[in-house]
Amino acid sequence: MTEPPEPSADRPARLAPTGSRSATARATAAGVIVSLLLVIAIVLGSRLLENFDSALLPYAVATVFLAFGVAYRYTVWVSAPGARRLFKKGWGSLFSVANFRKAPTALPKMIATYLGFQKFLGARSHARWAAHQLIFWGCILASLITFPLTWGWFTFTSGSGAGPGYEMRIWGFKIIGFDSLNILGWLMFHGLDIAAVLVIPGASYFLWRRMKDRGAITGQRFGYDLVPLIALVVIAVTGLLLTFSSIFLHGGGYEFLAILHMVSVVFTLIYIPFGKFFHIVQRPAAVGMQLFKYTGRQDQEVFGCRRCEEPIDTAPYVENLRGTMRDLSLDFDAWTEYCPRCKRVLRGSAYLSQVKKGFK
Repeated sequence: MTEPPEPSADRPARLAPTGSRSATARATAAGVIVSLLLVIAIVLGSRLLENFDSALLPYAVATVFLAFGVAYRYTVWVSAPGARRLFKKGWGSLFSVANFRKAPTALPKMIATYLGFQKFLGARSHARWAAHQLIFWGCILASLITFPLTWGWFTFTSGSGAGPGYEMRIWGFKIIGFDSLNILGWLMFHGLDIAAVLVIPGASYFLWRRMKDRGAITGQRFGYDLVPLIALVVIAVTGLLLTFSSIFLHGGGYEFLAILHMVSVVFTLIYIPFGKFFHIVQRPAAVGMQLFKYTGRQDQEVFGCRRCEEPIDTAPYVENLRGTMRDLSLDFDAWTEYCPRCKRVLRGSAYLSQVKKGFK
């Protein structure tokens, strides 16, 4: 075994712990600020809590914890050198006027294909892509309904108190009036049921795959890979059972189902920043990096391998990767200038010349 290098002037021994403490402090401050901003937005958006439903208080509190967790985790994430560079390049590309002039339609296309329809998943498996789409759009629909309702921003009011005529209001302003007995009214009141019907088959497919696929079984972790899927299924199923109870059972078992549903939703909201679902928050920065690479190709800045001259990637992307490796104090950043095949060849040559010769 080799001994660890001695601390030097340009690499202090206590730099990492100090940096870790400062990153934690920044992340905590960011979480507190974002949480307070959300509380203020809830109070103002609900017209000083006039439209706030106290029965939804646990959900609202969970969203405040969600805001804190997302801000905390995101700040910690971008504190790492590699993620910080990705963050700067990604968001810099998203808001770059020069990039918009070069390719004005590139960003909308990438948002639609990379964020919305996730075409990159289709290259791996059409079944996985379809299941992911069901989960994605089901969760988007549920979030667009649940969060505004929970915060008191989004209300349904009836002049008669029992319908069938209702008004949908956002921040107290009337948006549309509808009859609860027609198709529009049914869609309005059953949007969460539709979301549940989308999520259940998607999450069930991934659960089935993680129980059967050997590759998935080998690397999966219960808390990280299985718990999020189980939570989605529980939320969707209990949500549908609430509707079933109110329509067919005249409210039988409704209170128990409501508590179970609430507990599962609150747990999932608090879990999101610290589990697998955090990639939802990270994905927009990755879109920026895709745009960064795309605009580099538009300028024909393709970097060729130093050995075989085959194209590797765009020159700005390769330089960005080298910069990341330098930030991490890695001493082999020059290897980014070689294609994967040449890297394997050079490693094999080094083994033959430096390692194997010692066994002669």
